[in-house]
Amino acid sequence: MKKVLITGGAGFIGSHVVRLFVNKYPDYQIVNLDKLTYAGNLENLKDIEDKPNYDFVKGDITDAAFILDLFKDHDFSGVIHLAAESHVDRSITNPLEFIETNVIGTFNLLNAAKTAWKDSMEGRVFYHVSTDEVYGSLGDEGFFLETTAYDPRSPYSASKASSDHFVRAFHHTYHLPVLLSNCSNNYGPNHFPEKLIPLVINNIKHSKPLPIYGDGKYTRDWLWVKDHADAIDTIFHKGKIGETYNIGGNNERKNIELVTTLCDIMDELLGRAPGTSRGLITYVKDRPGHDRRYAIDSTKLQTELGWEPTIQPEEGLRLTAKWYLENEEWLDHVTSGAYQQYYAGQYA
Repeated sequence: MKKVLITGGAGFIGSHVVRLFVNKYPDYQIVNLDKLTYAGNLENLKDIEDKPNYDFVKGDITDAAFILDLFKDHDFSGVIHLAAESHVDRSITNPLEFIETNVIGTFNLLNAAKTAWKDSMEGRVFYHVSTDEVYGSLGDEGFFLETTAYDPRSPYSASKASSDHFVRAFHHTYHLPVLLSNCSNNYGPNHFPEKLIPLVINNIKHSKPLPIYGDGKYTRDWLWVKDHADAIDTIFHKGKIGETYNIGGNNERKNIELVTTLCDIMDELLGRAPGTSRGLITYVKDRPGHDRRYAIDSTKLQTELGWEPTIQPEEGLRLTAKWYLENEEWLDHVTSGAYQQYYAGQYA
């Protein structure tokens, strides 16, 4: 039986990966390690929490001794490392937290894997999930390739770039069997509502202003989270050790285009007059160091491993909006307490 450690498995992307692996591979034992910070929510996994091949461990990847003991107690054949601080705005406010989690935490996991697997690395894999933001910002044309030079612009992307470098360094220096992927912006069910799409959905529902940074023309490639989980599954099982794979949705949208589309979908779902929600759009002061455009070229992943995205934005946005409207209890739980205080300070 394979035993696979998934870090950050109670978070947005992680919970979809955990669910996929638990259901798809009943002969795997899946260990979900999560600190349960503001973004980690075990309600995301209520449907699989009693499965016999699933275990949850609460812990912090910045605790080196704890991580070493975890690897001693479990003979992991694989690691899928998703645990990270990931919100750019928060990294601007508190960059040290991002260094501790994204850099030191990743190092602790790499070191524990190296130590535990020193006698035999055959059949092992350490898969590190990263972001397209490490590549910096694009102009009006072009795409990020796996060979694009790193040019991080925010404390968040700098911390992820550093962690990527450590993963590759452990591969080249210690021959740790690693895989890496860099993905575009994810969206879908269970997304923490400080991120753009769930924030807009929740604010439209309550007829609150929709904050749009700067001129609203910042462009992102949007990836359906379940497509990302499928890509992670594909890379974990078929990827070539030492290689990097870009994961994108082939769905570029300017922020203002994305928001107006969501406005129209929500008006329809809520039975409001067309154009009602567009009136909530409010332009706010731009954030420092805001990258203008991200766009991913996933050709390598598609041609070498046979993965491709399945959901287009209009369908995905509609599915996402319907999910949030049908899961009000989940949203109410997430948007209480400290999150409300952060929201007020961030978008005042």
